[in-house]
Order: sequence, then C-alpha cells, then structure tokens
Amino acid sequence: MRQQRRAGGRPAITQAMEDYLKVIYALEREEGRVTTQAIAARLGVQSPSVTNMLKRLAALHLVEHQPYRGVRLTERGRGIALEVIRHHRLLELFLAEVLDYPWEAVHEEADRLEHGLSEELESWIDARLGYPTADPHGHPIPRVDGSLPERPCVRLDGVRPGRAVEVLHVADHDREQLRYLAELGIRPGTRVEVVERLPFEGPLRIRVGDREHYVGPSLSRAVYVAAEGVGAPAPESE
Repeated sequence: MRQQRRAGGRPAITQAMEDYLKVIYALEREEGRVTTQAIAARLGVQSPSVTNMLKRLAALHLVEHQPYRGVRLTERGRGIALEVIRHHRLLELFLAEVLDYPWEAVHEEADRLEHGLSEELESWIDARLGYPTADPHGHPIPRVDGSLPERPCVRLDGVRPGRAVEVLHVADHDREQLRYLAELGIRPGTRVEVVERLPFEGPLRIRVGDREHYVGPSLSRAVYVAAEGVGAPAPESE
C-alpha cells in the first residue's frame, strides 16, 4: 500500500496535500459530491486557499476538479489518502488502548502524528494491537493492500421510529460532539432505539439502554448505524 511520494520527477507530496486528500476522501464518503466550500469548512481555511491547492493536486493527477461540479480523487490520490487514513486510525487506537488517551481527543493527536509514521512503526503498532479492523470511533482501518472492508450503514437521522439499530461509527472531527456522544452512551457497538421523531425537522427521541435522550438533526447525522438493522423492529421491553 505504501505510495511512492516522489516518482518520475514529480514533486513530493506534502503534509498539507495529504490532509486535503484525506478530507476529500472523507467528504466523498459522507456527502457524495465534494465542494470547495465543504473542504474549506472541514479544514478551517478560506475558499481561495482550497482552490489553489486543488489546482496543485490536479497537476499531480491526484484529484479531478471541475468548477461548479465538485472534486473527486483519482486512483493515485485515493491510494495516498487511504495510506494516511491507515496511519491515522492505527494511531488513534494505539493512543486509546495502550496509552488510555481520552476517546474524544485521539483524533486531533493522530492528525499531528500520522504524516511521520514509518512503515516499520506502522507494522509494529498493527501487530501490537492484534491487527485491528476498526479505530476507537468505529471507522474501518484500511488494510496494507489498500482495501477497506466496510458494512453498509445509514445515518441515525434516517432510521424510522420503532427501530433498534447498532451504531457502527461516529463522526470524529468535533471533540465536543464526541464528548457529548460518550455522555449519552453512544459508541460503536451500542444498540440505539429510535422512539419518536418530532415534527418539522425536530429532534429524535432515542433510547440507549434504559435511558432516553433527545438528539437534534446535526448530532443524529453524525451517528452511522448498520443498514441491515434499519428494517428490523425494536424488541419489546420486558
């Protein structure tokens, strides 16, 4: 899976470029169509900076960018993105399981460390953790060959009332949101029952264990659940 970062006279891929490729990959998965504005919002930069970077990435054949139609990764760009994502998710799990680093903080720390991870250390961490398949937030870890095993999922806000579903993964780019999800008991593997949807785009009333909560649209869109459970009615309470 290791990509050649400098080949055939091409300029080296910088850390900033890797960050862009990783974000574009995530937005492709979450939103389908990737816009300049969405990239700018995720990275916390101005749109002109995004436009300039996209031109550089396109010149390296890492993305295809058509004005007003969005951005998508090329095969080479996707390979580099998956390599960085593998580093990131292994580091998150190492920080959480070995160092007992807070669940809501490992994402930011992995962002700082992912670019400098060597092949040797990556392999050591992978073996030390028992060749894991998912990070602390439930996202699948890309394999060494670049494949990414995934289960079909939908957002929690798409689940009809009366259904019980399994949480597969949660969005991990907002520390306060992660902390709040942990307070609600919503983590990968948790069973959540959607009890009621309030009208006019109101919040969902959900049950987690023996507790009920109300979660708004933005939070329910940050929780991804197993698609195969969406059609199954919740078990009756004893």
